[in-house]
Amino acid sequence: MASNKLISILVLVVTLLLQGDNNYVVEAQLTTNFYSTSCPNLLSTVQTAVKSAVNSEARMGASILRLFFHDCFVNGCDGSILLDDTSSFTGEQNAAPNRNSARGFNVIDNIKSAVEKACPGVVSCADILAIAARDSVVVLGGPNWNVKVGRRDARTASQAAANSNIPAPTSSLSQLISSFSAVGLSTRDMVALSGAHTIGQSRCTNFRARIYNETNINAAFATTRQRTCPRASGSGDGNLAPLDVTTAASFDNNYFKNLMTQRGLLHSDQVLFNGGSTDSIVRGYSNNPSSFNSDFTAAMIKMGDISPLTGSSGEIRKVCGRTN
Repeated sequence: MASNKLISILVLVVTLLLQGDNNYVVEAQLTTNFYSTSCPNLLSTVQTAVKSAVNSEARMGASILRLFFHDCFVNGCDGSILLDDTSSFTGEQNAAPNRNSARGFNVIDNIKSAVEKACPGVVSCADILAIAARDSVVVLGGPNWNVKVGRRDARTASQAAANSNIPAPTSSLSQLISSFSAVGLSTRDMVALSGAHTIGQSRCTNFRARIYNETNINAAFATTRQRTCPRASGSGDGNLAPLDVTTAASFDNNYFKNLMTQRGLLHSDQVLFNGGSTDSIVRGYSNNPSSFNSDFTAAMIKMGDISPLTGSSGEIRKVCGRTN
């Protein structure tokens, strides 16, 4: 009896030691220093590339941040959105929320190439995207935070999940709350993360119905947007307008100030301040930029924790657009 118990303990110890040797943890956690030894120049490599890309085109910062959102909302932050379609594989890039709008893949590919030269086979594309999203916010004047890393890359993707899980620009407030709640994010997280629309642009097809049909919109703002977004569907669908009409290339709290004057570009923007349960949060962020920055960074960290692949799950892709 005693010998059996001793054998069981020895087996457990050996198992744990083997797991330690392979960097496998039973319940692996993301950490901010995961690559401190294995790829010490990772952060500076990503930062340099992001700065260069955003300096060349300010909109790219918003595009990279959006890629991270759309990655995390589909089966967790696993780099699945980066997988290209092939003759035998259908990924997420042509799902309705991403088709003709998701961009920045080339920037992530360039960063991955640079990282592979520095430390081959070590850093996941999922982590590169998470770090690049943070750097995009910072370079546009937004807050900084320590990105938790240690994710591995998915070997598959789901167009169906992308179509159903990513909130649409036509979403109601209750739909937004529900979509974010489904991935463990609170209503306050949702409003704070919506503040990412302080940067970037949107296509006419996403806001046409709002500027022509809705009444909770500033008349002058609607008229301005109508000049480059014709009423007829199919005409000017890809024409762009800034999500934040005040400071489109700066990460600040003007997005919330715009909502209070009914100048939210998307239906899903203006529902945050329309006599509903989130009005007070919008008002708070409008008056207190440090409160917005604090809640935004906390929500970004929380979002980055959605269902990561760790330990022996997934892989470290050599190229972000395809599995090994």
